[in-house]
Amino acid sequence: MKAEVRALYFAARDPGTPWYAKLLVAAIVAYALSPIDLIPDFVPVLGYLDDLIVLPLGIAWAIRLIPPAVMADCRARVDAGSGDVPGSPWATAVIVLIWVALAISLALWAYQTWRS
Repeated sequence: MKAEVRALYFAARDPGTPWYAKLLVAAIVAYALSPIDLIPDFVPVLGYLDDLIVLPLGIAWAIRLIPPAVMADCRARVDAGSGDVPGSPWATAVIVLIWVALAISLALWAYQTWRS
């Protein structure tokens, strides 16, 4: 699975990948790297179940959206040893800011709904 994720990283940066596949890959990576889950990991069984279902389904869906030639090239790059995915503190900060913005939006919506 690690090799597929690395190949998806390279596929998302490839000009031959459609924009909607790039968007899906970005959402999958954001969810995988996010410190916040849909169901927190401390909830027995369900906490890890969302990671075991959501991520593999998202990865499989993204692979189906990417042209086979692009995926084959990206898998070859990973197999050749150039599969190191760089980390970025800026990317982490952006993911956290997105979650905070979503939480604030949800709180404002809930407050307005409760108030009226």
